[in-house]
Amino acid sequence: MPRCQITPEVGHRWDWTIDGRRVTQWCSAPSDPRPCFYPLIGPSSVSLTRMGHPGAPDHDHHRSVWFAHNLVMGVNFWADGTGARVVQRRWLAIEDGDEWGGMAVELEWLDGHNPAPLLHQTLVAIMYPDEQRQWQLEIQSDFEARNGAIELAASNFGIFAVRLAKSLSVAFGGGRLRCSEGREGEPRIFEQTARWVDYSGPVEVWEASQPRQVTEGVTYFDHPSNPSYPSRWHVRSDGWMTASTSQPNGIVIDAEHPLRVRYLLDVHEGELDSERANGIASEFAARPAWLVRRSERPHRHFDLLPTDA
Repeated sequence: MPRCQITPEVGHRWDWTIDGRRVTQWCSAPSDPRPCFYPLIGPSSVSLTRMGHPGAPDHDHHRSVWFAHNLVMGVNFWADGTGARVVQRRWLAIEDGDEWGGMAVELEWLDGHNPAPLLHQTLVAIMYPDEQRQWQLEIQSDFEARNGAIELAASNFGIFAVRLAKSLSVAFGGGRLRCSEGREGEPRIFEQTARWVDYSGPVEVWEASQPRQVTEGVTYFDHPSNPSYPSRWHVRSDGWMTASTSQPNGIVIDAEHPLRVRYLLDVHEGELDSERANGIASEFAARPAWLVRRSERPHRHFDLLPTDA
C-alpha cells in the first residue's frame, strides 16, 4: 500500500495518513463556515494546532489551518456570523503515493445574499513524508472571479492562516516565534517581511501513563511566486501566524488576472533548525506548480500531477 493515503470518513472528513499514522484531517462539512485542516499532528502524535483562541471566546473562527479573508468586496469572510461562507462543492482528485499524496477540491466563496459565488477556489493540498516522522503540507490555491472583477482589499487577515496549539504559543505556553531574517518575538516580526516564520514549543506526550515533554513546531513558508513575496506577517504571541497576502496593497482578481498563491507548512521535531528551514525553502521555491486536468484513465474524472510531469 502507498505510504501516503487520503481516506474519506463519515461527516465530510478525510483522513490523511503517512505510514498508517494520521497526520491531519480535511474537514469540509456543509454546516461549517469554512473548511479547515485539523488537527495538524506532530512527530510525537500530538496536535500542534487548535480550534479557537486559548483566551478569547470571540475567536472561534480560528480553525487550525484554514482559508479566509476579511475584505472581499467589503464582505467579511474572516469572522463567524456574517453570513459569508466558504463551501466545498466537489472533490476533483485524490492521489495516494509513496513520495507524496494529495487532493484537489473545488471551493466557492458565498456572500450569504447572492447565489453566485464571489470567488471560485481550486485548492491543491499535498503531503510529503520526511525523516523522524516529520512531514510537510503544501498548499496551492487558484482563485477565479467568474462574475466580474473582485477585490481583496489591503488587509492583515488572509488568505491562509494557522492557529497553533496553546503550549506552542509565547503567551500561554513555552513557545518561541522566529522568522527567516533572524528576528524573534511578535514586536520584531509583526507586519515585517520574511520568507518564513516558525512557531516551536513544548508538547506533552504520555507514555506508560507518564507524561514526557518534547519540543516540536511548525514552519510556515511563503513562495517567491506569490504577489506579496516576501510577505508581511500577521503574527501574535498568543500562537497565531499568517502571511498577509493582500498587504500592503489589495489584489484585484478578474477574468484576465486569476490569483494563485502557494504556501508550505513544515511539521518538525525539536527547536527551529534555520539551516534545515532554509533548505526546505529552496526546495519549495524550485518545485513546479500543480496541475488538475481531465483524466484519460478509466474510472477517473481528473488527475493531479506536477506541471513538469
